Amino acid sequence: MEIGFLTACMADRPLDDVLAFAAQAGFDALEVVCTPAHPHIDSKAVARGKAKDVKQRFADAGVRISALAPFVNWLNPDPAKRKAFADDFKYVVEAVNVLGADTISTMAGMPVPGKTKMQTIEQDFAEVMGAMVAYAKQHKVRIALENWFATVLQAPDHFERALTVIKDRHLGLNYDPSHLFWAGADYIGAVETFGKRIFHTHAKDCQVFEHRLKRVGVLGGGWWRYCIPGQGGVRWGEYLGALRTVGYNGVLSIEHEDGALGPEEGLRLGRAFLLTLAARP
Repeated sequence: MEIGFLTACMADRPLDDVLAFAAQAGFDALEVVCTPAHPHIDSKAVARGKAKDVKQRFADAGVRISALAPFVNWLNPDPAKRKAFADDFKYVVEAVNVLGADTISTMAGMPVPGKTKMQTIEQDFAEVMGAMVAYAKQHKVRIALENWFATVLQAPDHFERALTVIKDRHLGLNYDPSHLFWAGADYIGAVETFGKRIFHTHAKDCQVFEHRLKRVGVLGGGWWRYCIPGQGGVRWGEYLGALRTVGYNGVLSIEHEDGALGPEEGLRLGRAFLLTLAARP
């Protein structure tokens, strides 16, 4: 497996600085933010003819693109915003294609006000994401949805429903075990269940403070935090073993949301830890 990172933790730095760090620190790949408000890659510009320059910068650094990552709420209840997002998405698909990658890492969308997560999946998600998947399929691009708990993909039952209402194999997961870990869901078993639909994975850990949990209960706050791989409770050896068992041999993309560590320090620590478990054959 290769080791990379999501560039969001360096949102205030230009792409060339991010590439220089990634190359110097020994990373293999980048999951590159292309959200319109804060892009490391402007997908519209790339789709309209700027791909050669971007490809050269990655080639010079010796780092590849594991995915382009537009993080927006595709299920925004405002029809005008939904349409604007859908229009932008087409540029992302085209940019992925011309940059020589094959995966878009993104959110599934937030639950629509007045609807449960399951209702949103069956109604809004099926319509909106179905059209996005159809366009991506035309360009041989895969959509990998991160299972952030705040979106409609809260737990494995939501994963199952989403991948049932849209059966196309171009839709899958950007699987993040940390969200399931603190919620008490089976993040190892879910790998076995959804194996071939895991296109990408976030390497992020989670620390649970048992003494706080016992004080406030699961509905309270402040009893868990995200951290760099190896600093929390995720069983990484078992997790990577499960990934290997289902045939995953892609990128472990560190999503650095550990407030105790700066970007460079956290990414270096995460890479060093993952290398002990995920060395390439």
